Parts: sequence; C-alpha cells; structure tokens
Amino acid sequence: MENRTEQMKKIKDEIVAAKDSPLYDFRVKNKYFPVIGEGSHNAKIMFIGEAPGKNEAETGRPFCGASGRVLGELLASIGIDRKEVYITNIVKDRPPENRDPLPNEIEFYAPFLDLQIEIIKPEIIATLGRFSMAYIMKKFGLESELKSISAIHGKVFIAQTSYGSVKIIPLYHPAVAVYGTNKEILKKDFKVLKEFIK
Repeated sequence: MENRTEQMKKIKDEIVAAKDSPLYDFRVKNKYFPVIGEGSHNAKIMFIGEAPGKNEAETGRPFCGASGRVLGELLASIGIDRKEVYITNIVKDRPPENRDPLPNEIEFYAPFLDLQIEIIKPEIIATLGRFSMAYIMKKFGLESELKSISAIHGKVFIAQTSYGSVKIIPLYHPAVAVYGTNKEILKKDFKVLKEFIK
C-alpha cells in the first residue's frame, strides 16, 4: 500500500506531464509550474481555492502572494500553523490574465482534486471562493443548499464521503480582503473553523 506522500507524488507527476490539459501550452510558454498543493498529507482541514495566480505559477506554491499573506493571518488568528493544513486549488495551472477558470478547465483538473481529498481524508473542507464552493457542494450532494457565497459563507454543511462524514464550510476567497473588502467577515468565518478543531 502506497503512503499518502507517494500517492500525492503520482498526482503531481501526472499533472506535470498532462499535455492534454487546456492550460498546458500556456504553462510551458510562460515557464510556469503547475500548483499541486502544499501542507500536511494528514491534515484535518483542507482549503480549496480556485486557480493559481502569477506568483503561485512562478513558484509552484499555492497562496504565496497577497492572498496567501491574508490566509496566513487568518490561520494565525485561530492559532493554526499553515503547515498543519493542506492548501490546494481546483484548477492546478494558472489561467491567462488571472481570469476565472472555465468549465472545461475545472472538468479537466477536478478528478485530481477528488483524488487529493480521498488521500488526505480531511474532516473539514473549507472552500475559498465561489468556484470551489460550487464544485464541492455539488460533488458531495449539497446542490439544493447551494446559494450565493454571500448567503452561505461561514455556514457548516455535513456531507458523506467514502471515508466518513466531512464538514464543508464555504468561505470568501482571501483576495476579497486584499482588495479592501472587510477582513473582519473572514476572521469571523475562521472562528467557525476553530470550533471544530480541538
């Protein structure tokens, strides 16, 4: 039986070699890296964003720019070290001009995310932004609960997975705090996360 790190490495190798990806040519042309994910493979909390930005594609690390600084602050505000969680995106390559991911891009990369969830077996999935929220809620049969992010951010939904139940908590993307929207809302939502980690 392969351990979690070996299983994650397989996913990385597959994405690196994925010439059929709709973003492969853009990655190669710009000498970007795919951004697979970072953190503990035994994490209780998994954060899922949308797609990497320029800083992320240049380093291969998720949330390493301004949004990452905000995420780090939010984690610190509830006493969690970034190394204890796992952070990834649905789409593993940067879309041009930081535009929203397209449906065919989400469709291509989502199976890799599904595998990452199966490997890590998180107790809590915190989605960052509306694309990951929509994908995860639909994946886990919560489509009827799906509303705009402004209506359901910070709420807790229980879903069943192959390894047991998981709590899904939609959160605003940290970028909203970078661009001046109230960081206090995000801090309040992160307190919800804290209630579940003892």
